Amino acid sequence: MSRALVARAPTRLDFGGGWTDVPPYSDREGGAVCNLAIARYATVTVASGGHIAARTGSSNAADDRLLRAALRRSLNSNVEARLSNDFPVGAGLGGSSAAGVALAGALAEFAGSPLAPHALATLSRETEVEELGMPGGYQDHFAAAFGGALLLTFENGVVGVEQIALSADIGAALARRSVLVYTGESRISGDTITAVRDAYLAGERHVVDALARMKALAREMATALRAEDLDTLGALVGEHWTHQRALHSAIPTARIDAIVGAAARSGALGTKALGASGGGCVLAFAEDGREDELTRALAPLGERLTFTVDTKGFDVLAVFEGQDSFQGEHE
Repeated sequence: MSRALVARAPTRLDFGGGWTDVPPYSDREGGAVCNLAIARYATVTVASGGHIAARTGSSNAADDRLLRAALRRSLNSNVEARLSNDFPVGAGLGGSSAAGVALAGALAEFAGSPLAPHALATLSRETEVEELGMPGGYQDHFAAAFGGALLLTFENGVVGVEQIALSADIGAALARRSVLVYTGESRISGDTITAVRDAYLAGERHVVDALARMKALAREMATALRAEDLDTLGALVGEHWTHQRALHSAIPTARIDAIVGAAARSGALGTKALGASGGGCVLAFAEDGREDELTRALAPLGERLTFTVDTKGFDVLAVFEGQDSFQGEHE
């Protein structure tokens, strides 16, 4: 009898501290990241009886490599895995890591060896780094595995996870006031990450100082979230961008600068590009009550991606026994 399992993992908004979770900085200096999982998902279907990793939707070579790497690391044999996304690829939302967590988690569940969130995030990152040679950090995998709002800390090779409790009202306010705009520009995150790493290793003062302040801002953002102080959070997001953009010339683009400028004129408390940037998504944090004005101002500059807050992290949606029931629901 055939079996199938459907699971998903969320993407994230990186409010602050990104880059300080990337080795060697995180190993040498310690890092801190504040982020928020959002309900834009990588969804994986694992089914028995197959042997080829195939992806649903448009072709994407990076996702194909990730599928094959996850299958090599899994405890399963003679299975097929398929991946679909409801977010733009290369949008700076940690999408590849969400896919990695969804794959690793689904394959572990399918094998009867489910993983706790910390172990799941660790396995997903190891697969990216060791199998695919991707030079990224830790935060995206942990956001995808845990969900919700997190303060992540990196000390002596240990990833600390604080799950910041959010009331339903604050979660709704975060989603309402966070105007997320997709620029339509592609990113080259690996190249940018490598360049920033090399500048840090060379001791370039502007990079060293920027990373130190970004790390401190992540902790301040977590304090604001605990206090349900979204105005302060928005202002800290804006300060973070001034340091983030200073890391490398490829991080800001003309489109991003236009969005930041238009947002400032229309009630944004703070605006920043997400992920490694050079394109992807920009987050503009609205003053309370000015969300519609901000949305209208940014509409000519990119597509708004609406979302709600994800509180579950990796989640198994369904398990099917018997090929007919699976095909009827999902094919």
